[in-house]
Amino acid sequence: MNFSDVLIIIVIVLALIVVGLYYLNKKSMRRMIQAQDFIDQNRTTVQIFVIDKKQEKPSPTNLPKVVYEQMPKASRMRKTNMVRAKVGPQIVTLLCDKPVYNVLPVKKTVKVELAGMYIIGMTGLNLEDKKKKTFSEKMSASVNRSMEKQSKNKK
Repeated sequence: MNFSDVLIIIVIVLALIVVGLYYLNKKSMRRMIQAQDFIDQNRTTVQIFVIDKKQEKPSPTNLPKVVYEQMPKASRMRKTNMVRAKVGPQIVTLLCDKPVYNVLPVKKTVKVELAGMYIIGMTGLNLEDKKKKTFSEKMSASVNRSMEKQSKNKK
């Protein structure tokens, strides 16, 4: 076996890997579109009282048993953003996205958009303005505001 044979085998293996990844990506994109359609169809605005929020692994103790059994094994092994909240008369555990989790206030009543037991967003809040900013982001925002004020004063 010479160098050209080894090179041809490597190229063929790499081509097969690329084709496999392409089809897996297509399949996952289809699932994401289906999930987003389901979320859009089942979106409701509800007022909740946030009791507690944690990042922990799902278990039958902190989620309903039916929901836990339907979760994929990969999701059971990862830590997720969980929020204990009072929705109406019930205290339930809800799941949410990272940007929503970061700005969700604890021990306060908030209007949120729910799809099943998943918090999609908070109504009446701009999540980008409420997220924690680094010192450099704060400084650049203040410089931009001062420059805008100067340009308005010149006009």
